Amino acid sequence: MNLPLTAACLGLFSGVLLAGLSCAQPARPDAPEAPRPPVRVVIVGATHAHVGWILGRPRDLGDIEIVGLYEPNTEYAERLMKRYKLDPALHFTDLDVMFDKTEPEAACLFGSIFDHRDHTIACAEHGIHVMVEKPLAVNREHARAMAEAAKEHNIELMTNYETTWYPANHALHGLATKTGKLGGLRRIVVQTGHGGPIEIGCEKEFLDWLTDPELNGGGALTDFGCYGANLTTWLMQGKRPTAVSAVTRTLKPDKYPDVDDDATIIVEYDKTVAVIQASWNWTMNRKDMSVYGTDGYAETVGNDRLRIGMGGAWAGEAQAQPGIDPPYHDPFAMLAAVARGEAEPDPLSSLENNLVVVEILDAARESARTGNKVVLED
Repeated sequence: MNLPLTAACLGLFSGVLLAGLSCAQPARPDAPEAPRPPVRVVIVGATHAHVGWILGRPRDLGDIEIVGLYEPNTEYAERLMKRYKLDPALHFTDLDVMFDKTEPEAACLFGSIFDHRDHTIACAEHGIHVMVEKPLAVNREHARAMAEAAKEHNIELMTNYETTWYPANHALHGLATKTGKLGGLRRIVVQTGHGGPIEIGCEKEFLDWLTDPELNGGGALTDFGCYGANLTTWLMQGKRPTAVSAVTRTLKPDKYPDVDDDATIIVEYDKTVAVIQASWNWTMNRKDMSVYGTDGYAETVGNDRLRIGMGGAWAGEAQAQPGIDPPYHDPFAMLAAVARGEAEPDPLSSLENNLVVVEILDAARESARTGNKVVLED
């Protein structure tokens, strides 16, 4: 199930607006809170299909305001502006000019994964918090450069995944890491994929870089393998794996001649193995996760249900899980709260997690290329 591209979160701060008084008056304890101005957000690059997540989001939620959109492809940008009924004056083809004119507090990066490095560094130099669309970077070299820029300029650098906002994933994580009911984790299986970006009708501007091994860092391995690496790192509480193996295939060379369209990644830990299945060859959309422990088993069903097995039997049907508390229910609500200093990035979005994700993906590519297991150094 795909995550709806709408959510709600209003950022509030304590205080009152005093007007029409002859002299200053102290704020009353019961005075109403006044809403803060929305966080000023720019979009840097717009060719990632997930840009519709923010462009189609209701504009009256009060937490963010889109003040600029940088996209060098003018024809494509004009199409987006018409599609989402945006003011054409928001479009810029010069990044520095956009920064100077809009004075943003945060940026959402929706260009190619290769562009993440340079765009993040540019944002960091202007003191702008950054949230990139998954994954963080095409390789460890780019990821390290981005992390160094974020640290040097004291900005937050986050990565957005659709699966971060699934209530079922959070329920499974709590069951596996906090309650102890599943016992020690032994196997994690993450299955993510669909029928292929061409098959599901992705636009040319997205396909141009998504199917380019340099601009995307791979095919299905990058596009869908990153979800599994992100969720596994979260379940393993940030630990780096000891080794990574991978097999990739191109089952549709007529459509994807330059990149893999199917990948299986095995991520090893001391007592746990994660199997990440990422594919552009499935007849249905999947973003599912299963966890096997020494005492029990749990699997997500869709984005909001969880099924649990204990003592060798299912403990009833899959149960709907409660929603996630604000601001961690929506990427842009979280971005606003982080930019205001009111919240920390969600652990799934954190730089620490996503540096490990890129390390796993790098090792998987190397393993697939050589046919050998890649042992990660301490």
